[in-house]
Parts: sequence; structure tokens; C-alpha cells
Amino acid sequence: MGKKISIIGAGFVGATTAFTIAERNLGDIVLVDIVESVFGKTLDMQQAMSGLDISSKIKGTTDYEDIKDSDIVIITAGFPRKPGMTRDDLLNKNSEIIKKACENVKKYAPNSILIVVTNPLDVMAYLAYKTTGFDKKRVLGMAGVLDSARFKTFLAESLDVPVKDIDCMVLGSHGDSMVSLINHTTVSGTPIKELLSEEKFNSIAERTKNGGAEIVKYLGSGSAYYAPAISIVLMVEALIMDKKIILPVSAMLEGEYGFNDIFLGVPVKLGKNGVEKIIEIKLSDDEKAKLDASAKIMAENIRKL
Repeated sequence: MGKKISIIGAGFVGATTAFTIAERNLGDIVLVDIVESVFGKTLDMQQAMSGLDISSKIKGTTDYEDIKDSDIVIITAGFPRKPGMTRDDLLNKNSEIIKKACENVKKYAPNSILIVVTNPLDVMAYLAYKTTGFDKKRVLGMAGVLDSARFKTFLAESLDVPVKDIDCMVLGSHGDSMVSLINHTTVSGTPIKELLSEEKFNSIAERTKNGGAEIVKYLGSGSAYYAPAISIVLMVEALIMDKKIILPVSAMLEGEYGFNDIFLGVPVKLGKNGVEKIIEIKLSDDEKAKLDASAKIMAENIRKL
């Protein structure tokens, strides 16, 4: 029996995620939204799958009951960022949306693994965890995978090397305090410090912090959706295929890295049960100080809920 994957929010991120999951034949999909355009989007997708000879079923709905017994639920619903708007500006606007969505997830899909994408990401993941009452292993925030993909893209461009040769990781909150790890960045095993000056590395790390805002500026209306969708799908694949791969994910911390009762981007082993292990890697004093600062900001934002 195939997996059932529900996506709450049929905007650009949700719809692109649904199409990509279907194209990879990972399971049957339910796409939920409050507007009836969701029916047109899913009908179009289903016809595309027919052209690709893929058997995934895609259902559009405005009724939360249709997510019943989902294996994975992804929440992308919420107000998008606008030019000049920070992720924190979205806190109040999106809190109510997340609460309502999570109350329905708890009611109709109580055994699902929940992936939160709505910004401000780490705070919304924490709110989802508190609202659903799910085990912490089953609530994840998608951020570090996306931030690391952006970082890898900029590094590959700067060094003129294939992105597949770069191994890097971005931790901390999905926002201005994210932490790019210089001591854990390599190119075909070669430490990045041997290839780039620290000044250049920091410049690329700064561009990564502003990666979403840079796209928002060019789009004028809306925000990134291709890279976020692929980042979500990488997490979904890890869960469905029990890959047990290590990815940077926003997860509930209870003592790890010295933090408690917050969601923060850290390396996580992902498998069929969700967060199977939080990996505590060795950080330099500077990296730890930056992660501490990121956690402090997150704790302050959580108190605003």
C-alpha cells in the first residue's frame, strides 16, 4: 500500500511540492487549500502524471477531513513574504493559520509525521509541536536543507566547481542568524579554508542569509518555491524510503547543543520514524557562539506566541 502525503497550502510552494512528489511516484497526494483553484491545479497535475505513466493519485480539496490517515503532512500555508518584510514580521500573521491547520492534523492524521514550512519557520514548528502534542520525533521544520542548498550553490559558483563536490551545512534558525559552518565545509574532501579566504567565505555566508530576500526582491510579489519544494521532497524521500541520512532540520531540542525547549536547525538522522537521532557535531568557539545567538533569538520569538 502506497504512502499518503497531504500538503496544506496550494500556493507556489505547496503546488510545486505536490507535483514533484507525484513526479517521483512517492505516494498519493492530497492538496488542501481554502480556495477552489486547488481543484484546477490538481486536475492539471493528474493529467501530467498520465502523460508520464505515473500512477500517483492527486486530490485537491477544501475539506481537512480528506487528510485522514495521512502518513506525512506538510504545512506550507501562510502569508508570503513581501519586499522589505522579515520572517519575523510574519509571526503574528501566520500563527493563527498554523494553529488551525495543526488542530486538523491532530484530529484527522494523528499518526502522521509533520513537516512545517511556513515562516517564521522555527517558531511555527514549535507552535505546531505544542498544538498537535505529537512526539518531538514527528515534528520537523524544513529550513536547513534549503539554506544549505543556497549556500552550496553560491560556493560552487564562486569556485567554479560542480555542486555535487561540495559538502556543507547551515545550522541555526531559518533567518538572519543562520550559521554557515566553515569547519564543516569541504570540496571533494578539501577543506574550504584551503580554497577560499575567510573574508570570501563570510561574504558567501552573508548572501546565503539573505538568499530568500534576494529572490523576493526580484520577484516583486511572492517568494521562492522551486528550491523550497525540492528541499521538502528530499526530506519526504528520507522518511518514506527510511534513508537514515543526515540533513540539517529544525528539530525540538532537549539538552542537545546546550539548548532546551526550542526548535533550531541541527544535523538530524531522518528515517521512517522521523527524527531518529540529533547529531551533535563539534563546533568551533566562533560557530558555537553564533549558534548560541541564533538560539537566543529563537527563544525570544517563541515567547511572543
